[in-house]
Amino acid sequence: MTVNKKNRSKSVQSGVSINENAIIRRISLIGIVGNVALSAFKLFAGIAGSSGAMVSDAIHSLSDVFATFIAFLGVRLSKKAADQKHPYGHERFECVASLLLGVILLITGLGIGRAGLEKILAGSYETLAAPSAIALVAAVVSILSKEAMYWYTRHYAIVLNSPAFMADAWHHRSDAFSSIGSLTGIAGAMLGFPVMDSIASVVICLFILKVSYDILKDAIAKMLDTSCGEDYEKALTAYIAAQEDVVQVDMLHSRMFGNKTYIELELQVDGNLPLREAHAIAERIHDSVEAHFSEIKHITIHLNPSAL
Repeated sequence: MTVNKKNRSKSVQSGVSINENAIIRRISLIGIVGNVALSAFKLFAGIAGSSGAMVSDAIHSLSDVFATFIAFLGVRLSKKAADQKHPYGHERFECVASLLLGVILLITGLGIGRAGLEKILAGSYETLAAPSAIALVAAVVSILSKEAMYWYTRHYAIVLNSPAFMADAWHHRSDAFSSIGSLTGIAGAMLGFPVMDSIASVVICLFILKVSYDILKDAIAKMLDTSCGEDYEKALTAYIAAQEDVVQVDMLHSRMFGNKTYIELELQVDGNLPLREAHAIAERIHDSVEAHFSEIKHITIHLNPSAL
């Protein structure tokens, strides 16, 4: 016997609450406005202060504007309720948004790295202009502001259980890292080593590529119905095995679906029980699991008769 009852409390939702809508709008607005202002300031400081690293950093911050907008669209679309064409919901829009964010970071990082390497390999370091103090100030302002935006976005990404906004948070963190590289390069160039500014651009590139790799890896894993891992499945199996009337758990498979999880379960109950009683046990376990593991969107339970 298989029980495939949808969780009523989750399936009747319109997709997103008013509170979640407000959080999504607020995160997006702060991210877009903050990055536009910061990008403009860093671009001005980079040009006026003769710092290639700061100009690269400004381009990275500008990419964050598009990243935040993509994250906003991905999260809003993922919250749409299930419909006839998409009976399992739209959670994978978050994965699509994360993939796009990862690609944006990848392209940005490669472009910054290429510009820095070209200057290093060209030699003639004496012709490179030494950055001025305004570029140094811009680097400090960028580090502080982007780190603050990282923690702010990360907090609400956890509240919303949103991989797209978590990717956007790491986009902010990568910008803070790149600004640390800019700060080091600018300071070195001001001390008489102008090539340090170009080296900083290459270091920035490496930081960005690492974050891009992590985001793309996570998004692809969730697109491919990857399991939630051995530790997660063991913990869930132990919880189910401890439920009343469960003789034994025969099989448990998990798969990630965007930011949600689907479970397929086979368990044994007393084979002499009437059908209605066995079905009631399965429903009780179904409701208990979905109530205690909020990330589980649906669990399908198949009952096997025990000889005991």
